[in-house]
Amino acid sequence: MLRPHGCRGEMRLLPLTDFPERFSGMKRVTVQKGDEYREMAVEGVRWHQKVVLMKLAGVDDPVAARTFQGAHLVVDRSGTVPLPADNYYVFDLIGLTVFSGEGRELGKISDVMRTGANDVYVVDRPGRRPLLIPALKRVVRTVDVAGGRMVVDLPEGLEET
Repeated sequence: MLRPHGCRGEMRLLPLTDFPERFSGMKRVTVQKGDEYREMAVEGVRWHQKVVLMKLAGVDDPVAARTFQGAHLVVDRSGTVPLPADNYYVFDLIGLTVFSGEGRELGKISDVMRTGANDVYVVDRPGRRPLLIPALKRVVRTVDVAGGRMVVDLPEGLEET
């Protein structure tokens, strides 16, 4: 949540989802701030430019809304939108162990960077700089979320960096 909006307790939200239309139908949300999770009723949602304005029950003025600044709305897996084949949520990819096509362990995915052309997987390697792997079909051979692994064919010269 970015900051309060107006004098009635609305909050400005920056949508981090590929499915922003989902905000319009929300009746309840889970708000995460630090280690605290709180389920709350939604009283209203509207769009203002590129942000969502959301009014939560019990948040009736800017002072109350300000306590939620920096918080995130989280969605339980059961509330996620089904994805097409070979598409994954970032939270499914974080923590996967990445292997080369020859079976050599390269590290674990710690982040997914969104670029204009394609996503880039940030693979942490102990004692070395992170490996940046382009999320391209010619590079990513297999993704096994249940098995916790990804197999890649690195472009020539990528691993030496």
